[in-house]
Amino acid sequence: MNGELAFLLERLLPVLNEGVLMSLKLIIPSSVLGLAFGVVVGACRAFGGGPVKALANGYAALFRGTPLVIQLFILYFGLPNIGIYFKPYTAAVLGFTLCSAAYHSEYVRGGLLSIKRGQILAAQALGFSTLSTLVTIIVPQAFRRALPGCGNEIVYLIKYSSLAYVVTCFELTGKAKIVASETFRFTEVFMVVGVYYLIMVSLASWGLHRLEKRLEIPGFGHR
Repeated sequence: MNGELAFLLERLLPVLNEGVLMSLKLIIPSSVLGLAFGVVVGACRAFGGGPVKALANGYAALFRGTPLVIQLFILYFGLPNIGIYFKPYTAAVLGFTLCSAAYHSEYVRGGLLSIKRGQILAAQALGFSTLSTLVTIIVPQAFRRALPGCGNEIVYLIKYSSLAYVVTCFELTGKAKIVASETFRFTEVFMVVGVYYLIMVSLASWGLHRLEKRLEIPGFGHR
């Protein structure tokens, strides 16, 4: 028992804590950039002209239709063949951002298209400009409707950040794999890793739920 406790406190937890810090360095910028880019792509898919809309739809279809691990392999191992090189951390953040943005764009597109055209026509009749209509009427409602889906994508991002180790960016799962390979204590190591991810996901879900409640308008979106 003492040996197990010593392994946990002296060997495993210090290494996993380093991995958690790297995971957070991946998750935070990827989620922010992914959401921002997803809003742009979603708006293009909802309101863009022919070529712009087609390009945005093609981007979303490509990144939603291919496995993230393949995208990471192409960014880190494939692009050097044409002279484009990324460091492991950069490749991981770029891959997570591009993939996450594609999913965010679908939630944003749905939120924007859910606003009834009658509201837009009413705003125009009252003298609102296109920008004022977008900023004061469409976006606030669309944001509230897209928030649950976008929040869910952020939770997914926390979990699939564990793929960063395939491009030699050793975050929580990568660090755990090293310890497990050296000690052959795979069960103990990955059970503890599971607890780490559960805590991160639970905290993110709690924060996103609080945000939804804070932005909730009584009667809005309810039958």
